[in-house]
This record gives sequence, structure tokens and C-alpha cells, in this order.
Amino acid sequence: MPDIKHFDPDTTLETVARLFWRQGVASTGIQDIVTATGLNRSSLYATFGGKQDLYRAALHRYIQDHSQPSFRQLAEDSRGLPAIADFFTALIEVRCSGEYAQWGCMVANAHNCAGNGDPEVRSLLIRHHQQLWDALHTALATAQNRGHLDPDTDPDASADLLALLAYGVNLRSRAGADPQELKKAVTAALASIGARRAS
Repeated sequence: MPDIKHFDPDTTLETVARLFWRQGVASTGIQDIVTATGLNRSSLYATFGGKQDLYRAALHRYIQDHSQPSFRQLAEDSRGLPAIADFFTALIEVRCSGEYAQWGCMVANAHNCAGNGDPEVRSLLIRHHQQLWDALHTALATAQNRGHLDPDTDPDASADLLALLAYGVNLRSRAGADPQELKKAVTAALASIGARRAS
């Protein structure tokens, strides 16, 4: 006779993803997960496996639901440099205000914890970084075609710079950084690669 689940695994995974996102994997114990989901350990283990299995699934869920739509929107935006500016404005807003304020980014948090020793987690982090870089590089190529970039700007190096800036925003916002200071840093970075106006 098949096992009948009396809970929604998808809703449970969303709850667990939010818990790992807010607290980090190192600070989240299996009892925290039991308390947050209202499920007993045997139900969790039977459905998802152990804590690390849950963390991998939650990280994948976060990337799918939060990161990839944002990257896709940036890559498909045809405005060039304004699209990149708006990407960072939205990033700072979601990191510094509202429901997820000071939660940081689950991926950036994963880079900063012992959980990234897991080969599958490392693979997710590498793929996420590549997707971020690709989206930024696509937007920079559009900006270059529209004459928004200084002729000496290297799109590859600039994508590296902006990807690192995104990680910095995520980490600093978790520590309660002033959003205006983060915006100033973004403005300075974009000014450093933008076309110089004739005097």
C-alpha cells in the first residue's frame, strides 16, 4: 500500500528554504525545521532525506524562484546601462526593506558558510554565478552597442566587477548597511564603466 502524505511537500520546502535563507545552514538545526514545518523527523527524512538533502533542495528552490527570474529579466532588457542600474536598485530594495530585509541572499550566504563544501552545493553556486555573470554580460553588450560604455571598457572585466558588487550588496545588506551607501557604490561602479560625456 503506498505511503499517503498528509502534508504538501512543496509548501514544506518553501518553509524550509525561507528558514535556511534567514538563519543560514550552520545555524539551523533539524529541530528548527521540525518546529517551522510542524512535521516530525520521520516524515521529513522519508520525504526529503537528512538536513543536507533539505538544504540542497532549498538552495535549488531559491535559485529557481528568486535568482533566475531576475537574471532573465536583466538579460532580456534592451535598455543597456539603465537596465543594470535598475537591477541593482531592485536588489538593494529587496535586501534592505520589506519582508526579506537583512536576510541577504541565500546564495551569497552559502558562499560564506561550511555548507559549500558539499560538491552539489558547490555546483549550484558555480552555476548561479555563471548565470549572474551571463546576465550582466548580456546587458553590458547591449549597453556597448547603444554607446553607453566608455570605449576602453572591457565587458568581461566589467561583468566580473558587477557580479562581485552584487555579492557585496547582498552581504552588506545582511549586516544592516545603509541602502543609500549601497546605492552610492553602485552609482560609482556604473560611472567608472560608462561613456564619458564631452565637456
